[in-house]
Amino acid sequence: MRVVAYSIKSFEKEPLALANHKKHDITLISNQLGAETVNYAEGKEAVIVFTDDVVSAAVIHQLADMGVKYIATRSTSTIHIDQEAAAARNIKIANVPAVAMMAVAADEMPMALARETILNLDKWQQNRCLGNACVCSRSCDQVHSKI
Repeated sequence: MRVVAYSIKSFEKEPLALANHKKHDITLISNQLGAETVNYAEGKEAVIVFTDDVVSAAVIHQLADMGVKYIATRSTSTIHIDQEAAAARNIKIANVPAVAMMAVAADEMPMALARETILNLDKWQQNRCLGNACVCSRSCDQVHSKI
């Protein structure tokens, strides 16, 4: 899958590379996603964002017009993403399930977030249900438990 990851900090580069195992073609940039930087998603199927990225309806529409189908956030929160606009443009959203971060030490956090983010990309590529990481209408055949 062709992906661009926004708001990447230097300490996140190695964990993302290790978690990815060269499965996905990921471009890492330090810029936040916004109207001025959305062009980096041209030709990509997915974007990876963080809580600093405000993924507004306008940005969602630009991403959809470029063919982006997926937004994965490297966080448990999704309040920075306009979920209604994404649903209207048929863009799927995934987060890092809170349960995956339970009992993770602070120094292990970057690797844990990277692993979960890459796992979401893997499942999308394999057309599999994301389970608790899915931030959608829950319309697939899988049962999602709430924790």
